[in-house]
Amino acid sequence: MTISKSKESTDVLLARGQDNAEWLEVTPGERFTIRTTIAQTQGAYTMLEVVAEPRNGVPMHIHKDEDEHFIVLDGTLHIANGNERSDLPAGTAVTVKKGVPHAWCNRSDTLLRMLVVFSPGHIEGLFRANPIRRGDDLAALIEQFGVVMVGPALFEDIYTIRSPRPAAA
Repeated sequence: MTISKSKESTDVLLARGQDNAEWLEVTPGERFTIRTTIAQTQGAYTMLEVVAEPRNGVPMHIHKDEDEHFIVLDGTLHIANGNERSDLPAGTAVTVKKGVPHAWCNRSDTLLRMLVVFSPGHIEGLFRANPIRRGDDLAALIEQFGVVMVGPALFEDIYTIRSPRPAAA
């Protein structure tokens, strides 16, 4: 990975992504890799690539410290952003402002692939900690990174970090 300033402007930061990035699993059926790190952006943002199988998602939560931007690459993202719900197909994007309750899931029968950008990007530490794999206290860890769980998943049949999909045999 390299970071360089654009020749056109000293205010533009160019970050090259990781070609052989490690894929981590949030819960069975949902994995991510860090495409752009806070080190590359001097803390301005971090960008994840997320792949979710059908019926995977996250429960309703709030980020105290950062905005979250979703860019749908493949599939359809079902998202609750405050009081609004939307189905976003590939090629669309949405921003959730810090402090706004939100949740997302994959209600389709195909994979959902998206880029998720957090700005600023210090929440990257939560993803690097990968609490499920290590068996850490999830509630304490997410609180440390300014995330507050405020409700359940958007639908009863959605697998989340609170109700994971059974591991494959």
